[in-house]
Amino acid sequence: MQHTETVVVAKEAITLLESLKMFTQYKRWANQTSYTVLEQVEDVELYKQRQTNFKSIISTLNHSYVVDDIFKAHLTDTEHQYQQRNTEQKLTFAQLCDKQRQMDAWYIDYVNTLESPDYGQRISFEYVGGGSGNMSVGEIILHVVNHNTYHRGFVSDMMYQIPVTPTANDLTVFLRDHYQLI
Repeated sequence: MQHTETVVVAKEAITLLESLKMFTQYKRWANQTSYTVLEQVEDVELYKQRQTNFKSIISTLNHSYVVDDIFKAHLTDTEHQYQQRNTEQKLTFAQLCDKQRQMDAWYIDYVNTLESPDYGQRISFEYVGGGSGNMSVGEIILHVVNHNTYHRGFVSDMMYQIPVTPTANDLTVFLRDHYQLI
């Protein structure tokens, strides 16, 4: 007797453009989830030096924002002022929170204006650390989403050191509880 495996396929295939829209919404939700918990943390803990690459929670968040801003400049074919992937002078937590909310909204709006051929457009640029780069619009969007996820992991680790328990901000939680495929 032969056994056959049944594969369940989604009703509609999700296009890359729909995925980019979902990922930018995820980025905003996950960042907001982290910032909401961090709003309850004393400033001294946000700026406290820790054994991590960017030395503090505020510096790590600042780095994520700076990289978002750098790639926004690449996407809009404008110059950015950054010489490094972080800044010497850090914003206050409230300023950074506001700027990150605006940045996340910008990426959502930007992706919502794209049409299918747009996400394949190649963009050439110079990396802040040196060297030439060339990425498609879609690759840039996926990079900033992934980059934020990567550094939220570091922030979550530092939160446990306070100790404050971060809320789950995984893609699976977003998809289960917050995302509606339209």
